[in-house]
Amino acid sequence: MAYQVRIKRKTERGLRKLPSAVQKLFFLLVADLQADGPMQTTWQNFSGLGDDRYHCHLNYRYVACWSCRKNEILIEVYYVGSREKAPY
Repeated sequence: MAYQVRIKRKTERGLRKLPSAVQKLFFLLVADLQADGPMQTTWQNFSGLGDDRYHCHLNYRYVACWSCRKNEILIEVYYVGSREKAPY
């Protein structure tokens, strides 16, 4: 089953400011989300944040956060950026 991934507009703007290596990692994560859904246990420091929200580290400094309601195929990425400013 293929999932749809929507990236919030504010997240897209923040993504453009990140280093290109981190952007590449983010798009690899998006591809994995599309293929396998919100449970990305192979990504570094993946964990659930409660209320159908998840996060993982792209590298030591940067993280991505997303949400997906149960029994839905839409995943919404609501944050990508430094782990210090992450909304969790």
